[in-house]
Amino acid sequence: MKLNSPLFDRIRVKPGQDRRLKADQSVCQWPGCDCAATHRAPKGRLREGEYWRFCLEHVREYNHSYNYFAGMSDEAVARFQKDAITGHRPTWKLGQNGKQPGLTGRTRFQAAFGAANDPFDVYSELGGQRRPGSDRRQGRALRNVERKALDTLGLDPDAQGPEIKARFKLLVKRHHPDANGGDRTCEDKLREIIQAYNYLKAAGLC
Repeated sequence: MKLNSPLFDRIRVKPGQDRRLKADQSVCQWPGCDCAATHRAPKGRLREGEYWRFCLEHVREYNHSYNYFAGMSDEAVARFQKDAITGHRPTWKLGQNGKQPGLTGRTRFQAAFGAANDPFDVYSELGGQRRPGSDRRQGRALRNVERKALDTLGLDPDAQGPEIKARFKLLVKRHHPDANGGDRTCEDKLREIIQAYNYLKAAGLC
């Protein structure tokens, strides 16, 4: 068997020279070079995903002089680098849009990203408002702790937000020590009422 046979290369663990690889590879795209194109190099800005095919010597030379920002002004380069921090996504300063009257979390999101479907009121909650007619209980049953909180206020499980707020104000006036001649025996009951209302408010039921 000849030692330089391509068949012999197939049974070697590590052939000194893989003649099959050289036959399958394209030629280096560097002008005047006919070596195998073993490496690739990016073509540059505005041509992402496209590559040149070079040999090792010429890919090193190409990379040494490669400049992604070639043709851009210093101002454009600085703007690109700043936007790259956030992945070139729109941003706004914390609390900046909140100062504008009538601007909620939903409208802030739409102003930055365009109209969006927000079925779970994620961005509406940022502005402290929900969509008209939305109800967090829609599509799910009340939790036991929510039922207990409504029971503490003397309300039915289907009580709505305005009814919960009205009952809370009524019970606070009724059980407040100032309304009972300074009687401290109502403090525990008042504390339970406040805790129940705060839970219902945090749960979005009022």
